[in-house]
Amino acid sequence: MLNIDAFELGPLQTNAYLLSNAERTKGFVIDPGMNPKSLFKRIETMEIEAIVLTHTHFDHIGGVEELRKWKKCPVYVHDAEADWLADPKKNGSARWPELGGPIVTEQAEYALDDGQTLELLGEKFRVFHTPGHSPGSVSLLYGDKLFCGDVLFRLSVGRTDLPGGSQRELMESIHGTLFDLSDDVKVYPGHGKSTTIGFEKLNNPYV
Repeated sequence: MLNIDAFELGPLQTNAYLLSNAERTKGFVIDPGMNPKSLFKRIETMEIEAIVLTHTHFDHIGGVEELRKWKKCPVYVHDAEADWLADPKKNGSARWPELGGPIVTEQAEYALDDGQTLELLGEKFRVFHTPGHSPGSVSLLYGDKLFCGDVLFRLSVGRTDLPGGSQRELMESIHGTLFDLSDDVKVYPGHGKSTTIGFEKLNNPYV
């Protein structure tokens, strides 16, 4: 079983997740956001196998290029947002310049596809395409642990008023994909505290 460490990064307190082996010598990062100093300090002596993006909004990608160059690791993203990494208008960094200015990164090395099994650190992760918050949003299932970016939060859901957002698609992703998972699946969201699928089914006022 992999270790899971969370880091609140940047002005929007975006959750980045570090998954590492038992010895904490190798790992990979989900959504390395802005101002990633605390994350980088933790992985200083660690081999990083990959960067996996749940989506490419600016607050989730602020540390991508620095981390990729430092650790020489590839980036994974859904094809629907393949060109967002290099486009500040699409990734939103041009919309809120007061939060850090435009963010431009190189293209991702690998694509994430719905139904794909991603193998990292000797473990398997199931990829779900869960659009709505953004066109290329994905969720990763590892055993009974789900990393869902900004699709589902504790007692809330992702906003749909940004470019490419869709309330209908978001509800389809939640009800048609995430809520089909076991109630005891632990949800690690892009912002805020963790929760479970069962708790959100019973208590989330937005679904």
